[in-house]
Amino acid sequence: MRVERDNSLTPPPAATGKLDQYFQISARGSTPRREVVAGVTTFMAMVYSVFVVPGMLGKAGFDVNAVFIAVCLTAAFGSLLMGFWAKLPIAVGCAISLTAFTAFDLVLGKGLSPAIALGAVFLMGLIFTAISVTGVRSWILQNLPAGVAHGTGVGIGLFLLMIASNDVGLVVKNAHAGLPVALGNITSFPVVMTIIGLAAIFGIEQRRVPGGILLVVIAISGVGLAFDPNVRFTGVFSWPQLSAPGQASLIGSMDLQGALSMAVLPSILALVMTAVFDATGTIRAVAGQAGQVDSKGYIHNGGKALTADSVSSIFSGLVGGAPAAAYIESGVGTAAGAKTGLTAVVVGLLFLALIFFSPLAGLVPSYATAPALMYVGLLMLGGVAHMSMDDKMDTLAGLVCAVFILLSCNIATGIMLGFCTLVIGRVVAGEWRKLNVGTVSIAVALAVFYAGGWAI
Repeated sequence: MRVERDNSLTPPPAATGKLDQYFQISARGSTPRREVVAGVTTFMAMVYSVFVVPGMLGKAGFDVNAVFIAVCLTAAFGSLLMGFWAKLPIAVGCAISLTAFTAFDLVLGKGLSPAIALGAVFLMGLIFTAISVTGVRSWILQNLPAGVAHGTGVGIGLFLLMIASNDVGLVVKNAHAGLPVALGNITSFPVVMTIIGLAAIFGIEQRRVPGGILLVVIAISGVGLAFDPNVRFTGVFSWPQLSAPGQASLIGSMDLQGALSMAVLPSILALVMTAVFDATGTIRAVAGQAGQVDSKGYIHNGGKALTADSVSSIFSGLVGGAPAAAYIESGVGTAAGAKTGLTAVVVGLLFLALIFFSPLAGLVPSYATAPALMYVGLLMLGGVAHMSMDDKMDTLAGLVCAVFILLSCNIATGIMLGFCTLVIGRVVAGEWRKLNVGTVSIAVALAVFYAGGWAI
């Protein structure tokens, strides 16, 4: 899996206008209108992060208002960098899983101050960027077996289905003996609206209506405003609040010296290792869905995409946010037809505007975006068709990767198990000649990482 070639996948036809020329919109078979609609759709699918991230960090003693601003700034910076520089339709934001680790392990678990935790986020971004710039992440993708590569996409699709189903209460944690999950209240308003929304997306996409997913999200939000007392109109405009009264701003408040202690460094490495495989797998999956991976496995502007993703964590540490990563919700945009960086630019601008229009974000309930996430998840399951049983070992390892991304709710864990089962299986089957040094090295590194108890 190669990512470093930065030339276009196909010879570009004559473009009309500077916007078209810069983003190669016509060359990639898209239109400006489609890219803008896809950007709005992606934004609406990931806007929940501006509530979830501050909520988690708030429990760890961070100022919620300041974190809200930091989340918006991080998403704006990362998405604009990805769009203008890497020119891919991949949005960036504060990663939910890494946010949970920052709040509940670093601060509440280890007793670190928010300033030291932000220092850890900044250092994680520096190491992550070094890994990206020096080509280590590219090397990892180049040594990603085909089965594991496709299995990662399938697993992320299953993961999205689980996330959306749990978010609306269709699938819930089982409080009784038995399997860990159970069916929720299938007749509840959020569940019913989610199912109706998913079916509506099926129909409207079949009709090839431009911006169909966005239309469904807006329609369900309107129904929620009319019938759900939890969806309330609280205004349109509000001035940004960088800190609560009497508290200092989080911007530039990181404590690097405290983060460099031996007690914190293992946690920083855990953040880096998780981000390498989580975010890298996401970029590969979304780029593939957008048609930006050619027949030889090259991701268009892949090197720039990986660097833009990692630099965003440095920025997040500076402004007071959580580690950043490419958002798998970008798949909602690619499902709506996104193929260029203009989509990511639209996402970035909307997050920048959200700083001033935060009350409007509350008008989009989770059951309005859940159908879009489910639809994307279902589309990503199509990656199974690319797995060939001609190499049964490779395919089975890919399926192990896919299934355990779902069962563990962790992308990096699924990738680790996919690599390890492939390597061990090849050796036992006497097919060790089909292995390369890179694949074996990655499998060993991941196994040691998990065996050492450093995994998130």
